[in-house]
Amino acid sequence: MTVDALTKQEETAHEVTTDPATQPAASSEPSAESAGSTPDAAAAPSATEEEPAKGKRGRPKGGTTARKTRTVELTLTVTGTADGNWQAELKHGTKWIAQGLEIPAAAVSRAAAELHVDLSGPIDEVINAAREVQAAKVAQLEAELEQAKQALAELDS
Repeated sequence: MTVDALTKQEETAHEVTTDPATQPAASSEPSAESAGSTPDAAAAPSATEEEPAKGKRGRPKGGTTARKTRTVELTLTVTGTADGNWQAELKHGTKWIAQGLEIPAAAVSRAAAELHVDLSGPIDEVINAAREVQAAKVAQLEAELEQAKQALAELDS
């Protein structure tokens, strides 16, 4: 075997078993096979060993290998009135998906409770205020109904 063949076998063995960046250069420790060779033959393999090590360092060219998180922009707007009417609108980016959908107050309350406690508190306050307004309307209408029934009874008698 020639010195070049032995040197290539040693390089292959070093690359397979260890990382060349962590091993000292082969030319700094002369081996028994390269002791009898000329200094040019010993310098040539060390120069070729450094080239692949330089190519392996740093970030790979052509971009990163890390995954980028893809985000989706959806905007859900829920609006309510003092009367207790709730509507929902859904927007994807700049495009409207749904507008003016009627939503029951109970569904709004449940959804807010499932999303976060900080959301459910203020929404439940608005719903309770609307409930009180509606209860006052019902009481007023019941009083008017009672008056109308009495007026009807007086006309019939």
